[in-house]
Amino acid sequence: MGTLRSAAAWGGALWALLLATRGCSAGQPLGGEPMCTAQPPAKYSITFTGKWSQASFPKQYPMFRPPAQWSSLLGAAHSPDYSLWKKGQYVSNGLRDFAERGEAWALMREMQAAGEKLQSVHGVFSGPAVPSGTGQTSAEFEAHSRHSLVSFVVRIVPSPDWFVGVNSLDLCDGGRWREQVAVDLHPYDAGTDSGFTFSSPKFATVPQDTVTEITASSPSHPANSFYYPRLKSLPPIATVTLARLPHSPRAFPPAPGLGRGGNEVADSLPAPETPLDCEVSLWSSWGLCAGPCGQPGAKSRTRYVRARPANHGAPCPALEEEAPCVPDNCV
Repeated sequence: MGTLRSAAAWGGALWALLLATRGCSAGQPLGGEPMCTAQPPAKYSITFTGKWSQASFPKQYPMFRPPAQWSSLLGAAHSPDYSLWKKGQYVSNGLRDFAERGEAWALMREMQAAGEKLQSVHGVFSGPAVPSGTGQTSAEFEAHSRHSLVSFVVRIVPSPDWFVGVNSLDLCDGGRWREQVAVDLHPYDAGTDSGFTFSSPKFATVPQDTVTEITASSPSHPANSFYYPRLKSLPPIATVTLARLPHSPRAFPPAPGLGRGGNEVADSLPAPETPLDCEVSLWSSWGLCAGPCGQPGAKSRTRYVRARPANHGAPCPALEEEAPCVPDNCV
C-alpha cells in the first residue's frame, strides 16, 4: 500500500508540473517567440516612395525604352509560418514571374492559396505602379494578432529580376500595435536571371540561385549597373512607411505626398549625388607600325568610354596611346 501511495503522489506531482509548464508557455508560439496579443485588429496604410534618381544612381540610369520606374506593389499580412520571400532562399514560381516580367497573377494566387488552405495569410493588398524612378504609391491593409507580419515586393523596371521589398516585418510589439514604421529599401536579385545591367537580355540562371542583396561591390563586375566601388554602401533606392490608421474609416488621412498630382511627387529632400568615375574599355590591339623604312616609326592603340563621369567622379583617362616601333616588311 505504501508503494501505491508513493506512486500516486509522484504521478500527481508530475501532472501538476506539466500543467504549470503548459501555463507558463501558453502565451508562446511553437518557435518560442512572443505572441502578439494586441486587440482589436489594426488597419495600416503603406506608402512606398521611390528614390531611384539619376543623381543617386547615375550609372546606366534608364532614360528610354523603358525609363526608370516601379511596378505595382504586392504584399500580404500573414503569420510567422508564411514567407513571401527571404534572403538566401529560392523564390516561388509566382515571384519569379513577377520579378522577371512584372506578371502578378501567379503570385497573387499563391498568396491567396496560403490564406485559404493554411490560414497563414490574413489579407492580400496591392498599390498602383509608379511611372518614374521617384514617386509614391500606397495601399491599405488590416493586421490581426495572429497575422501581425507584413511582407511586400516591388519590381525594379527595367531589370533582369531585381526587386525591393520587406520580409516579415512585425507590426505588433507584444500587446500593442506599432504606430509607425519606416524602412530604407535596397535592391535584391531574385536569382532567376543572370543579367548584370538594367537592360540585359533575358538569360535564365541554371540552376536557379537564391535571393541575394545587390550592393555597391556585389556582384563584383564592372558591368553591374549598381557597381560603385568607391561607395561603402548604396544609398536607399526607395523607402516605405507603414502608419496605423484611426479606427473610423471616415478619418483615414491621405497618404503623404498623394494629392491632385497623382503619384508623381517631388522628394522633399535633395537626392544624394553618387560620384561615378569614368569607365573605359580595354585597349585595342596595337595598329601597324607607321613610318619610313629604316627609320623609327610609331604604332597606336585606342580605347573607348563605357560610362562618362558624373557627380564629380574621376575624369576619363587618355583614349589613345602611341609607342615607338620599327616598320616591318619594308622594300
